[in-house]
Amino acid sequence: MVARTSDETASGDELPASPLDVLKSRIVGANGSGPVRAMPHAPDPRDWLAAIIDGSDDAIISKDLEGNIQSWNGGATRLLGYSEAEVLGRPITILIPESRLDEEPAILAEIRRGNRVDHFETVRMRKDGSLVDLSLTISPIRNAEGAIVGASKIARDITERRQAQEKQRLLYGEMQHRVKNLFALAAGIVSLTARSGGRPQDLARIIHERLAALARAHQLTMPDWTEEGLSPQSTTLLALVKTIVEPYGGHKIDISGIDSEVGSEAVTHVALLLHELTTNAAKYGALSASEGRLEIRTFEAGGSINLEWTELGGPVTTAPSSSGFGTRLENGVLTSLDATIRRDWRNTGLVVTIEIPREKLAA
Repeated sequence: MVARTSDETASGDELPASPLDVLKSRIVGANGSGPVRAMPHAPDPRDWLAAIIDGSDDAIISKDLEGNIQSWNGGATRLLGYSEAEVLGRPITILIPESRLDEEPAILAEIRRGNRVDHFETVRMRKDGSLVDLSLTISPIRNAEGAIVGASKIARDITERRQAQEKQRLLYGEMQHRVKNLFALAAGIVSLTARSGGRPQDLARIIHERLAALARAHQLTMPDWTEEGLSPQSTTLLALVKTIVEPYGGHKIDISGIDSEVGSEAVTHVALLLHELTTNAAKYGALSASEGRLEIRTFEAGGSINLEWTELGGPVTTAPSSSGFGTRLENGVLTSLDATIRRDWRNTGLVVTIEIPREKLAA
């Protein structure tokens, strides 16, 4: 879109009815160096120029030194909603939001000095009151003697570009947030695992398994970049459970119940908690026996999502006599989620019930 603004000049200079009138009477070079001469037998360059202006997708507008609109092309109508008849002779300020009125004096000061203003990004107002992001190019209009008699503005709609920039900003922000959290979490896992003692190769294996579980969980919530931009992805509790227990698919694992959204903040904590339960079941519980089986059921009660973890067919287990890394990790996760956990050491196998407030799970 192109808009034209006025500039001051010596007294007595007058702007013709419109810039096109100037062009039709005499085509002047952009630097005021003189007329552009038509080639013999060639189409009149004034007609060429008029056709270019009328057919432009950009808005091209001119105004006199009093700030009144003198010309208005079809691109301006499409972009700003006014017809030519509605705006001719009216002040250019009908297009400027009140909060931006101070831009005009600064622009006109540059025009008065004979300077061109390139790619000035701003906001203008349509006929219906809606705002549009624009990139303006403002230039002085000179008469045949080179005196400044007005100003022109070429305005281009940059709404799509601004939206793309905002999507990129959001993507960068999410990446920065996730990386920061994951580094902190990885450092915590290494530190707590090291305190549990054991051989270096065992510690390395445990750390690797826990980080791999986190990687699988986060893959469920990573956004996709499509032709339309950033497409946020979400996961659910049942999908997360299936992802964590998938490496133990050789056993009979039954997953049922209601599903619930798991947000990007909660997914790390829930994944770690599920990974600890699965790892312990594989080492000591139902998943350590060929005939063992695991039943996982989810249900809602009192505004919280409950996950019931039932191990069957494995060796008889009892509560551990001391706490280790898993207990410390579990306590930290429960605090972050405002969650509670109950264990019932039955003769048939361990039963664990986890209760998480729905709003915390979706965060």
